[in-house]
Amino acid sequence: MADQGFTSLSRKLLNQVLSIYFILTLVVTAGQILAEYANTKNHVKQELITVQRTFSAGLTRAIWELNLQQAQAIAEGVMALPMVEGVTVRDETGKVMIQMGTHQNEEADTATARIEPELRELSGGYFGYSFPLAFEFSGRAMNLGDVTILSSRSVVLERIKIGIYFLIGNAIIKTTVLILLFVWAFNRLLTRPLTELTQQMVVLDVDEFADTRIKLSSNNNNELTIVETAFNQMLDKLGHYKQGLESAQRDLLGANRQLDEQNLQLEQEVARKTSSLSRSLMELDRQKMELERHQRELRAENEMRRRTEEELTLKRNELERSLRDLRDTQAQLVESEKMASLGTLVAGVAHEINTPVGVGVTAVTYLQERINELRKQFDDKKLTQSGLNSFLEDAEQSAQLLSTNLHRAGELIASFKQVAVDQTSEAVRDLDLRVYVDEIISSLQPKVKKTPHKVLNNVIPGLVMHCRAGALAQVLTNLIMNSLIHAFAEGQSGEMVISAHLDGNTVFMAYSDNGRGVSPEHLRRLFEPFFTTRRGQGGSGLGTHIVYNLVTQSLGGTISAESTEGKGLAYHITLPRSCD
Repeated sequence: MADQGFTSLSRKLLNQVLSIYFILTLVVTAGQILAEYANTKNHVKQELITVQRTFSAGLTRAIWELNLQQAQAIAEGVMALPMVEGVTVRDETGKVMIQMGTHQNEEADTATARIEPELRELSGGYFGYSFPLAFEFSGRAMNLGDVTILSSRSVVLERIKIGIYFLIGNAIIKTTVLILLFVWAFNRLLTRPLTELTQQMVVLDVDEFADTRIKLSSNNNNELTIVETAFNQMLDKLGHYKQGLESAQRDLLGANRQLDEQNLQLEQEVARKTSSLSRSLMELDRQKMELERHQRELRAENEMRRRTEEELTLKRNELERSLRDLRDTQAQLVESEKMASLGTLVAGVAHEINTPVGVGVTAVTYLQERINELRKQFDDKKLTQSGLNSFLEDAEQSAQLLSTNLHRAGELIASFKQVAVDQTSEAVRDLDLRVYVDEIISSLQPKVKKTPHKVLNNVIPGLVMHCRAGALAQVLTNLIMNSLIHAFAEGQSGEMVISAHLDGNTVFMAYSDNGRGVSPEHLRRLFEPFFTTRRGQGGSGLGTHIVYNLVTQSLGGTISAESTEGKGLAYHITLPRSCD
């Protein structure tokens, strides 16, 4: 029995397979035709180049000798070639001397002859090869004009016409054979077995599962055989479920009889319990009145507690607002401290760059004066060998001076740029710790060189970290600046040492100076915000607090300090090798 909206699965599958094959065949055939067209077109272009090699010498000689008749004959010989559809010969001013066959209007800016061969795609399906006519006379190459040889798409299509017919015919034959093969295979392997399976399912007797089976006439062991086996197993299970259902019905009837007996006993028990429940209700009424009295007392106590809680809530809100204001103020002060540090760095680097730039300007000015003197001597024809040698020596010295000072300025700018960008960025990147410490020291050199102190880099070579470079730069910058401001007495020549080594995935870094150190009382408060021993002298008390926050929060490490008065101050920092 067929449904009105029935769609054949095998026919639908066959249509999809053949549709995909047809599209694939169409695409492949089109690709082969385009490849054949492109290959043939390249052959035609190479033939145009061969024509140029064959006729350019004779045509150049005829143009040089003003033998237009011979040039006309050569052009006619070129036109006689099958792939040539037009020849245009122009003189060195761009004026047309000979024009045969098809021609294309040149653009306005090609008013002069070409100096290099050129293959060009033109409108209307044409393409051409243009080459110059150069004649050598007395060792010099003279440009006499240019030649343009035109060919077109029709020439290429004519050459590949037979190949296109063959490709199309081959595709049609293969498609036809494949369609017939697929129709035969789908009908034999899918349509007929499915029809047989459906007919046996339609005549299935649902009352006799045990005696009903389906059997396919085909001996092929495939998916339909699996469906046949699974359907027969389902029939067996349905037979067992039917027997179990009949047994359950019999058990249910027996249970109903037992339930009727239990109901009778339950009614008798309910009557007995009702009497006991009445007495319990009277006791509950008494307890209810006692409970209501306690509830009134609790309401009065809750009201008192509520008023107390409201007062506490108001106080807590006031404290929270004060805490938020304090945190905002602290964040603004920290940011101001960072920007002030960066501003000081910018001013120092700018002053440091002025020196090599000023020397470079002086060298350029002096070199310009010497060039003017040399030009004047040359114009007056008073230039001597000794004068030229003197100029060359001065020029060499000036160039060396320029190179040295510009290189110095470039190094300063590179170091400042990397450190300044890092200090204003939270980006995580890979860095060679020793090289990066050198860049930080270099960026602080304008501050350090004004003092008798020096900064030493003892970081082991090749220690690579993956961390927030800006936070690390801010930590080391603050520590060095703190030492410059607080550590050393007037006239003392101090040292600041930065060292680091790797143990597993942990970087152990140490910073120390040999200054005056701090007292035990001050050491305990060293990382507290706004703690400073130079209050009123430019100290904000946020330097070491910023260092502590950057190490523990941004870099995910730990920091501690130790000091003995008169023997300097040391910081011990542990950082993960990777911040991820």
